[in-house]
Amino acid sequence: FIMVLNMEIISVSCEVIGHPKPFADSKASTSAEAGTGINNKQTSDVACMPSLENSADAVKLKSPTSNLCSKPGVQPSYRPPPAYTNRGPIMKNEAPARIIPVAALNPYQGRWAIKARVTAKGDIRRYNNARGDGKVFSFDLLDADGGEIRATCFNSIVDRFYELIEVGRVYALSKGSIKPAQRNFNHLNNDWEIFLDSTSKVDRCPDEDVSIPQQNFSFRPINEIENMENASVVDVIGVLVSVGQCVTILRKNGMETLRRILTLKDMSGRSVELTLWGNFCNKEGREMQDLYDSGLHPVLAVKAGRVNDFSGKTIGTISTTQLFIDPDIPESQKLKDWFEREGKNGASQSISRDVMPLYQNEIRKNVSQIKDEGLGRMGKPDWVTIKAALSYIKVDTFCYTACPLMAGDRQCNRKVTKTTVGGWHCERCNQDFLECDYRYILQAQVQDHTGVTWVTAFQESGEQILGCSAKELYLLKYEKEDDTRFGEIIKNALFRQYLFKLKIKEEIYGDEQQTKATVVKSEKLNFSAETKHLLSLLQKNE
Repeated sequence: FIMVLNMEIISVSCEVIGHPKPFADSKASTSAEAGTGINNKQTSDVACMPSLENSADAVKLKSPTSNLCSKPGVQPSYRPPPAYTNRGPIMKNEAPARIIPVAALNPYQGRWAIKARVTAKGDIRRYNNARGDGKVFSFDLLDADGGEIRATCFNSIVDRFYELIEVGRVYALSKGSIKPAQRNFNHLNNDWEIFLDSTSKVDRCPDEDVSIPQQNFSFRPINEIENMENASVVDVIGVLVSVGQCVTILRKNGMETLRRILTLKDMSGRSVELTLWGNFCNKEGREMQDLYDSGLHPVLAVKAGRVNDFSGKTIGTISTTQLFIDPDIPESQKLKDWFEREGKNGASQSISRDVMPLYQNEIRKNVSQIKDEGLGRMGKPDWVTIKAALSYIKVDTFCYTACPLMAGDRQCNRKVTKTTVGGWHCERCNQDFLECDYRYILQAQVQDHTGVTWVTAFQESGEQILGCSAKELYLLKYEKEDDTRFGEIIKNALFRQYLFKLKIKEEIYGDEQQTKATVVKSEKLNFSAETKHLLSLLQKNE
């Protein structure tokens, strides 16, 4: 069916197109002409009459008794009575609605019913707004055609359906409002969402329907996650290669929660860190810890993990995330075979750290090309090398105090705050310690013959530029207060030629988009090697 939502009148009148003729059965047409005596001449006489000037004459023209339209004794043609007249109340249609696919649901259907399996069920969440306090919970549905949709209940409807809904069970749902999906909370591939109300019906199907799958995955290889936007929701599957300890941390809202960091790798040659939060740490996290400690490497499928972009890409669990250990699906068996055959001893590169891709060929650019060519603005980072000199280094905030504790297989490195007793506290790890670490966060200007741009250099790159650790430079400036030596170190780094390998990416600060250039690696210019590079360019251009 086609539903017309809007149309525009192009013209109220137009010339007759072609030579239209009334459609009628030939026999019926002949008998009708014999009985009524109407012929083509009379029809043409009526059509050729002058237009009437007043409504009274117009009414006469349309009257069946008018001599203008018919001869005496001619009966008017039969017209059936209107289908809907005021004859009392119409009986309500109580027949059950027909089962339709989830993909066919839309807000313009009055009566609908779907049959689907519950694949995920969220916890009851409390909220407070201008209307007062309330509660809400949602569950995800999957039908036999692979269509997915979320159903949401509020307040009293939560009490009706929360205990009834079970993950893995099949239900028949009917009645309720179909509204646009709330993308802040709903990641499913469906533009609509079901909001159940007091008229809604949810019936558990007693018989198992094997035509409806248990879960629907849309796995993405780990190397594709590297180019995904921050806060994207993704399905991923990989082999477990490391498990971190479960730690208690303090969130920004003052509430404590659990965190555990895992590492997954797949056949794309990449690995990614998966951060488990809350109850995931004790349930699936503890099970994977036991399997890993016994020497096993289980396959973990993650449904609806959120991509985070901090010093590389990581994946974190959210309230609707589901974890499946060694799932019975073809992708799992394929990964197991690959891992036993070659993946166990093969090297993989982590996308959870800012490093230059190993497969990336060196792309030389000059400073002006960063802006002129719009590098980093196509939704993914650009990796380039520039030959430039440092012209200015900010010395007020050249480093920060960092957490020295290990989080998984790498150091936490989050910023820490000083405690009242003289130690340091990390909110991420929720632990206190006497000594903190110091890490570079250099902000500097680099320039070449084409222009100037700002870059940021972190720990390793900062040490390559300044020739000493961030802690040594911090103690020199703030404890020894040796401004002369501090100034010499900074001055020695300026106006020297470097090869800077940059990661350029557009990021949002507040409401403004800015292009950020991060120094991944810096090397003092080797004039011999650079001369050979320039000669090779000349030979290519001959």
